[in-house]
This record gives sequence, structure tokens and C-alpha cells, in this order.
Amino acid sequence: MINESTQQLINKGEMLPLMEEFYTIQGEGFYTGKAAYFIRIGGCDVGCHWCDVKESWNSKIHPPTKTNDIVNNAVKYANTVVVTGGEPLMWNLDYLTNSLQNKNIKTHIETSGSYILTGKWDWICLSPKKNKLPLEGIYNQVNELKIIVYNKHDFIFAEEQAAKVSDKCELFLQPEWSKREKMTPQIIEYVMKHPKWKISLQTHKYLNIP
Repeated sequence: MINESTQQLINKGEMLPLMEEFYTIQGEGFYTGKAAYFIRIGGCDVGCHWCDVKESWNSKIHPPTKTNDIVNNAVKYANTVVVTGGEPLMWNLDYLTNSLQNKNIKTHIETSGSYILTGKWDWICLSPKKNKLPLEGIYNQVNELKIIVYNKHDFIFAEEQAAKVSDKCELFLQPEWSKREKMTPQIIEYVMKHPKWKISLQTHKYLNIP
């Protein structure tokens, strides 16, 4: 049970339910191949059935951690931090990103966009989900749109979502890992016919790194 003083710190973003933090190579999307420090925050109510980090969903099992400690750990390793989850926007991220940027660290986020955007970001990757759509206000702020392709209907969903972002937004189609053998050829064919899209692969899984 979280006491009142801890809850107040969480509300201000000075503590966060940290699931894990690690230094690795970005495996997906626009920054594939870049070294980055990942901060995975617990808590998610989007509930994707194919999620590969379901253990992140319940924030109560991830201990509230001082945000300053998270920042100090990140500074030791990288000049870029990727905040992910779970759904990180369930929490106030203003304090985290201000603290990181004050130390000249680039701040990236991966989000479903289903909560109000907090924090100051150098790069916003929106990965929308059908069962809990993004809030309308985030579309014109994102740098990257990444659609997970599980079946053929996801190509329709991808175009619906792409119509809402700016012309400068980078567009990616990524096969859901368990369906990669079936969907990757279809994604290749689709991107060749619709070259505004690029292919994203979960290269960290091929490389066997976090």
C-alpha cells in the first residue's frame, strides 16, 4: 500500500513505478541501431493481447522509485533516453524529462497516446492501438508513427492513423513478432506500393539483446 507522502511524490512525477532500466541498442523504428538508456515504467490499461511485456501492466508490483535516482543512473551511460512501458503517459513525466534535459540528455518516448501528453520530448513515437485510441491532441505533435501489423486490417488502420499526423511524421509498419513470417512479406509488398511507409523490425530480438 502506497502511503500519502509517496503518492504525492508520484503525482508530481518525483517518483515513478519503475519496472526496469537498462542500456541497450534501440531495436525499432526511426532510431534503430542507436545506443540508448531505456526507462520502462509500470502500468498499462491498453491491454494488447500480443504484448511482450505483460508484466508491466500492473503498476502496483513495480516499486515507486525516486526519479532523481533514475536520472542519475541514465547519465552514467547515454546521451539519449527512451521512456517506455507499459503506458508511460499514465504518469506525470514533466519532472523526469526536465531533469534529463537539464543534463543534456535527449528524451524520447514510445506511447499509445491514450493519455494526455506530459513531459518535454525531443522525439515522440506514437504506436496507436485499436482498443484504446490516441487522444486527438497528440497527433500533431508526434515525430514517428509506428503501426504494429498483426493482420491485414492493420493496413487499413495504419492509413486511418497516418491521415491524422503531420506531413513531417515518419511512418513505419512493424510486423507483430509472433506473426512476422506471415506478415513481413505482406508489409514488404505494401511498402513498395505505398513508399511513404518504411519497415520497422524488432532487430533487438534478432540480435538477442534487451
